[in-house]
Parts: sequence; C-alpha cells; structure tokens
Amino acid sequence: MIEEKTLGRKIFFLHPSAIIQNQIISELAQEEFEVYSVKDEVKLRTALKKYPDSIVFANINDGMKEKAWEDWIRGVMGSTETAGVDIGILTYGTDDALRKKYAEQIKIRCGFTVLKSDPGGVVKQLISILNGVNAKGRRKYLRALTEKETNVSVNFPVNGTYVTGQIRDVSVVGFSCSFKDDPELAKNSLFNDIQIRLQSQLLKAEGIVFGSRMDGEQKSYVILFTQRIDPSVRTRIRKYIQSNLQAKFDNELR
Repeated sequence: MIEEKTLGRKIFFLHPSAIIQNQIISELAQEEFEVYSVKDEVKLRTALKKYPDSIVFANINDGMKEKAWEDWIRGVMGSTETAGVDIGILTYGTDDALRKKYAEQIKIRCGFTVLKSDPGGVVKQLISILNGVNAKGRRKYLRALTEKETNVSVNFPVNGTYVTGQIRDVSVVGFSCSFKDDPELAKNSLFNDIQIRLQSQLLKAEGIVFGSRMDGEQKSYVILFTQRIDPSVRTRIRKYIQSNLQAKFDNELR
C-alpha cells in the first residue's frame, strides 16, 4: 500500500459521459494524473482488488439505476479487499438528498461534484480533490513502457546519418532507448533534431544524453528533453501516454 501511494494512484472514471471522457479525463491527463475510463462496474470491482489504493469517480447518471449505484459503492467501501479505495460522485443533478446520502451517510471521501456547462471549473475542483488524497504520491511524471510496442521508435542524427532505436519508455521529461548496433552516444551530447515516432505521431525534439545503463545484454540510453521543447510536443506525449496506459488496462479487463 505504501509503495502504491509512493508511485501514485490509479484514477478510474466509471461510466463516464462524453464530456467526462473527451474533456475532463484529457485535461487531468495533461496535469499528470493517471486516469482511466471504465464502462464495466463488475470488471472494475475485480480490478480494484489488484489496485486497492485506487480512486473511483462514479458518474451516477449513467450505467446503473440509483439503487444499484448505492449497492456498488457500499460494496467497494465495505469490502476488506477494497476498503482503501476512495470514491467520488459525479452527477448532472443537484439533488440535496442525494448529496447528503453519499457525503454524510455513506461517507465517500472524494466529494460530490456537480457537472456543469463549464468543464474547466469541474477539472479545477477535481484537481483539488485529487491533491487532497495524494493521488500523485511522490511521482511527478507519468511514463509509458513501450519496448514491446510497434511503431514506437527514435531517429538520431549521428555523424551525418540517422540511426534508429527502440524507445523503451517515455515521459514528458525524456525517454530511454536502445539500438541494434550501439551508436556509442557520449554523455552530455546534445541532439537538436531528434525524431520520435509514437505510432501514428511523428514528433521533433531536442535532447541531451543523460547517461546509459545495461538492460540485460543491451545498452539503454537515457535522453532528457531540453527546455526548448515545443509545449505542443509535451501535450502530444501526454495524450500518447494516457492512451497507452488505457489500452493496457483495457487488455487487463478482458
């Protein structure tokens, strides 16, 4: 449990509406929260046993009738296996009786948030809630592990020609990569024309070789982006990381 909090907590949006899916989750991903969309409450209940330090925001307007939502939430909070899960309510309604039931009787720990026409205000409210329950832990940046992914590669200009490597992991701070034939990149070398392929996206960045390490019999290089990286590149990397993590979690649920 302590280790999970150190690494940050998974945040699940159960039965998200289109606005939650397309705007709120996307904005929270840009703030480096580890967010997921889930549309199957039964499978999520099982997954929470594996991730007992998670946070769930339940959109109680979709997916289930009110009594079923109450039973599901009470079930998660009442089970010894998932008692550490923090739950928040998302709703388009302003029913005071409903608010009192969840906040005062069931005692959810992540708020009763009314979804308004201004998603930006909702995002700010959720960020405040998430910071209050230490959602990021000590982790500052999300990263995606990509060494088994196809079409995730990097090109470096070395001695007048481009060499291609496999990206092993990536974040908005930088990435690690390995090469079939070691190009022997010197520590602190600056590369101002790095081409990064994240599946269908081709990004350009500037980076410095931070160092290298041996991963088994293969050398991996760690590259840190410079401050001159285009902000839009960081945005696209975060979008890729969120979709990568979502795809892996979807596979877990199958």
